[in-house]
Amino acid sequence: MEHYKVIGEMDGTLQCYYICETETLEMVLEPSRYLMHKTMSNKSPNTVRRNAYSLAAYLEYLRIEDKTADQVIAMDYEEQSSHFVQFLHWLKDGNHRETEEHKIPNNGTCNAYLKDVFRFYLFMEMQGRYESLKVLYYDSFTTLNSAGAKRRLRYRAFKGYLKEEERKVRAAEQNEILTLLKACTNCRDQLLILLAAETGYRIGEILGIDYTKDIDFKNHTIRIYFRDDNENGARAKNAEYRRAKVSKETFEFLMYYLAEYRKLLQSQQLLFINIAGDDAGKALDVDAVYSMFRRMEHKTGIKVTPHMLRRYFAVMRRKAGWRLEMISEALGHKHLETTIKYLNIVDDELLEASDAYYAKHSALYNVQQLL
Repeated sequence: MEHYKVIGEMDGTLQCYYICETETLEMVLEPSRYLMHKTMSNKSPNTVRRNAYSLAAYLEYLRIEDKTADQVIAMDYEEQSSHFVQFLHWLKDGNHRETEEHKIPNNGTCNAYLKDVFRFYLFMEMQGRYESLKVLYYDSFTTLNSAGAKRRLRYRAFKGYLKEEERKVRAAEQNEILTLLKACTNCRDQLLILLAAETGYRIGEILGIDYTKDIDFKNHTIRIYFRDDNENGARAKNAEYRRAKVSKETFEFLMYYLAEYRKLLQSQQLLFINIAGDDAGKALDVDAVYSMFRRMEHKTGIKVTPHMLRRYFAVMRRKAGWRLEMISEALGHKHLETTIKYLNIVDDELLEASDAYYAKHSALYNVQQLL
């Protein structure tokens, strides 16, 4: 039985998380205080929830190793390094969750858990509670600010992270989307798939669309804004504003959806709602969306996720001739490198582009005259 449990509760419009001991139900104060700090810093509920599970796993590991955070701080460099590396391997073995499937996490997930733990230690250091961790060293990188000036940012890093596997997520294909649309049993699910494919929005962004404010009925565009008070916890990532235009046919289908569920939609303002059961009329959440996609996979044999639809958007825009910068802006990426990874621009494509370039510009340097 796990000794620590993550509890989530609503405090007004805030989704708060804390960690308690399973047997006594007493709150573990310092990690819970850190989680409240993250919540009050306007981090998304999903981020804080992940932080909570990371810290709960680490507390479990400390209990098994019969150690405290104070003892970890007092360790020398090599002891600390060994401690955190062993924590990574403990996670990799799947010991952090007691489930029947015993799913083994990938290296990226394990590293993300440890990064959350390091952030907790750094927070406690800033509070004057702990000394600095000896295993974290300063590194830096150069970036550009909004005015185009170079900035050097410093951060603390750890040399013992597991080597992360390359994330291989393919884009959904058009025939797969058509099959899913036919397999849907209601127009809500069909509209959700269509908007994901035509806007490139993240699923959290789509679920945060306010049909009373975010739909431009004249120009057929849908806007997304950062909000922290959505009933379903959905938020626009990076606090960004964007808008996307959808096709005339999809916009007409949106109008059909609004008319079909007019009575249920009147109880709140978010576009996507539960349409049956005790929660009918309440805002649809992320878990319900992923459950729908799993049902579609079981029904059709086709595995498609919201993220695959987002990649489909990127690939189709690239084929249509959009510049990388435009695609990156539409996706809400902070870095162009992320967009390039989405599009799977690989070495073979670069070589083909080089061949085409030199075929048109073969005599750039008059090399023949040098022979």
